[in-house]
Amino acid sequence: MHCPFCQHEDTRVIDSRLADDGATVRRRRECPECGERFNTFETAELKLPAIVKSGERRETFDERKLRVSFERALQKRPVASHAVDAAVRAVIDDLRRSGEREVPSRQVGELVMRELKKLDQVAYVRFASVYRKFEDVHAFREEIEKLERDLPPGLENLQLSLLGEAAAAVKRNHRKS
Repeated sequence: MHCPFCQHEDTRVIDSRLADDGATVRRRRECPECGERFNTFETAELKLPAIVKSGERRETFDERKLRVSFERALQKRPVASHAVDAAVRAVIDDLRRSGEREVPSRQVGELVMRELKKLDQVAYVRFASVYRKFEDVHAFREEIEKLERDLPPGLENLQLSLLGEAAAAVKRNHRKS
């Protein structure tokens, strides 16, 4: 590899380590000519499937768009960036493992919802409201009730109720009628 400082034709590797849970190799290099050190990162280049949008339009997969979807849903939510990175990687890994050349955008949306459900309930409902095109409060309520029913044991005390106590009382009264 050429030195990015002096353009010398060869550099030597002085250290190699795995990064990104083994998906990347980080190499520390040194230029024998100028003595500067720098890092390079090596990843396998695997082709991801094309995304088939509604209307049959096709787009190349764009990791940046995927990340922006997560970030919008998680805006102002207490989720660590490493958790978001892991969720993005999980979606990408699922797409790679599918072995498909083309994947409907709906499938990508479902993968995103699956990961958001694990990260944060509010972000999940935000994303679902746009993705599933909720038309009214009733659609929100149905999704929240479904989410609360499917909540894994022990998670109910980790975050505030989506509806709050007043709304929960209304919900209890509504069931009695």
